[in-house]
Order: sequence, then C-alpha cells, then structure tokens
Amino acid sequence: MRELFIMRHAKSSWDDPSLADFDRPLNQRGKSDAPLMGKHLAKIGVKPDLIIASPAKRAKKTAKIVAEEIGYNPEKILYRETIYEASPQSLLYMVCQLPKDAKRVMIVGHNPGLTQLANILGDIMIDNLPTAGIVGIVFDTSKWEEACRMKGQTVLFDYPKKLKQ
Repeated sequence: MRELFIMRHAKSSWDDPSLADFDRPLNQRGKSDAPLMGKHLAKIGVKPDLIIASPAKRAKKTAKIVAEEIGYNPEKILYRETIYEASPQSLLYMVCQLPKDAKRVMIVGHNPGLTQLANILGDIMIDNLPTAGIVGIVFDTSKWEEACRMKGQTVLFDYPKKLKQ
C-alpha cells in the first residue's frame, strides 16, 4: 500500500506588489491555517515518511509549519523546483519516481496542478483544492511506479474552512 497526501500551500500575501510570485509570504490567515491543518493531520495520525515541497516561499513555510506539527523534522523536507508552476503531468511523473522506501509521501505545492493531480489519481472529483487544503489518496500497490498509473481511493479531503465549521 502507498499513501499520497497532496497539500496546497496556505494563504499567501499580496500586500507587496513588487514581490515576485515565487517570493510571496504567507498572510495572517495562512499563518494560522497551516498549524491548524498540521494539528489536524497529527490528530488523525498522518505522518509521512517523506515531505517534498515547492521552494516558493509560501509553500516552503507551509511545509515547515505542518512538518513541525506532525513531528516530521523540517530539515528533512526535500524542495523541488519542478513543483512550482508544475503541470499535472510533471507532478504525476514525480509521483512515479518517488523512493521505494517512502510509503507515505506528502507533496506541498500549488494550484492548479495539485487539484488536477488529485483528480487524476483519486476516485472523487474535486473542483478546487483550497489554500492549506489536503487530499489523501491510498493505492493498493507496493510500488509508486504502479500507483501513478492507477486510480487510488481518496480517503481524506480536508481544508481549514471545513475544520472551522
């Protein structure tokens, strides 16, 4: 069995229009939503073997906050430039290449690629993965190179607004 957790970065700030998109930080809501989601993941027992994130400032910060909340060493997060502005095809290729020893993997990145990836791999249709939202998909295989070519079972679709209800 393989488990993939797809997480969109928390809400980012548009306060400084001179910043490049890559350098936008989290806004206040993002700074509160990221730990909320991390605490939720810890509560339901989600602890990945590997976290891979976009190096964009907002995704990097989200990944670090969530990692700390779930007990994953933030220094072990892998940052991949290819996640930033990634197409669903390149994200799917990355899933195919995940390390054999990582059975539970979390990817932290951006839309629209992450929503599209969740729809390709999962068995429910998601219109939009909200900021700080997470989708969990379980695959009935022991190999990532098979998981990336099949429909898995979507077992989790949570986001801050849903948890605050």
